[in-house]
Amino acid sequence: MSSEVPKKHFVMPREIRIILSVGCLVFVFEYLVLPQFASARPAIHLLAELNPFIVVFAILCEAAAIFAYVELTRTVLYPYAPSRYNTLRVDLAGLAIGHVVPGGTAPAGALSYRIFNELGVPKETNVFGLAAQGAGSAVVLNLIFWFALVISIPLNGFNPAYGFAALAGVFLLLAFFGTILLITRGQRHADRWLRAGARHIPVLNPDKVTDALKKVAERITLLINNRRTLWWAFAWAGLNWVLDAACLWVFVWSFGTVISPIDLLVAYGLANIFAAIPITPGGLGIIEGVLIATLAGFGVPRSGAILAVLAYRLVNFWIPIPVGGAAYASLQWRRGPLKAEGPYGTATSPDA
Repeated sequence: MSSEVPKKHFVMPREIRIILSVGCLVFVFEYLVLPQFASARPAIHLLAELNPFIVVFAILCEAAAIFAYVELTRTVLYPYAPSRYNTLRVDLAGLAIGHVVPGGTAPAGALSYRIFNELGVPKETNVFGLAAQGAGSAVVLNLIFWFALVISIPLNGFNPAYGFAALAGVFLLLAFFGTILLITRGQRHADRWLRAGARHIPVLNPDKVTDALKKVAERITLLINNRRTLWWAFAWAGLNWVLDAACLWVFVWSFGTVISPIDLLVAYGLANIFAAIPITPGGLGIIEGVLIATLAGFGVPRSGAILAVLAYRLVNFWIPIPVGGAAYASLQWRRGPLKAEGPYGTATSPDA
């Protein structure tokens, strides 16, 4: 008679994870971020020449990008989206966490899920909406990058890094649309595979997995059939990326260089695709390094590129951290009963 010994899964201790995360942050800051400040020292005098109206314009571009992201969130949570004010606070809180924790999209998503659930968003809508928001936004970024790349390569030549980013985008699109096709058209096969896998995991109930798959499939079908909502989701995701890139373009312009929007979108897309690798929070160090090198390759003086990127990251990365912390504190301080709203301002009941 043989008895099977249950397999033990290795789980890294929390203390070790914290030590590794802090170590990565220190390494990135010391070897990737600080050298950029040192390289920019000879050009620091250019900061005194900055036009304050241009700085305000750049900040407004970033604020508009965040507003577009809020509208994207409300669109994918249709028809149970909370008010714009509450969605803004949740998104800002998630943004802050994503900027301080390596691989911050996971804890940011968990925080958003918890708060949206407390605000009356049904669990199935919540899970699907946040997943669609992240994956759909990444798909739109790759489409923008490809569009800019197709125009840029004949004019500026090919860089091996472009090929890597484009190939990563191909796999992302195949995974994204393949998953949608499998869930909507091949639900029976997906259900059978998931149930078979769930039977080997004690904490999972195959019937609950089937029920969850059915509800997710219904949400996907609802979004696909509602073309107006689907196109608005893609439009808000595109506006979010383009307006954020516009903030960078304004800072490059403020330091004396008018770069082609196509070249800027190539540099911007390349940096953000590389930053998707969850090594540092919010791509800290990676985005700066890729942007500065690529902008300099497109003819922006290196000193101007360094200052423009650092100014952009101040607005894009650092300022949202305390702002998001304040937004989270306001959510925790007072959270009364709230009525969910549709993405276009139509009030609905969470139980509808």
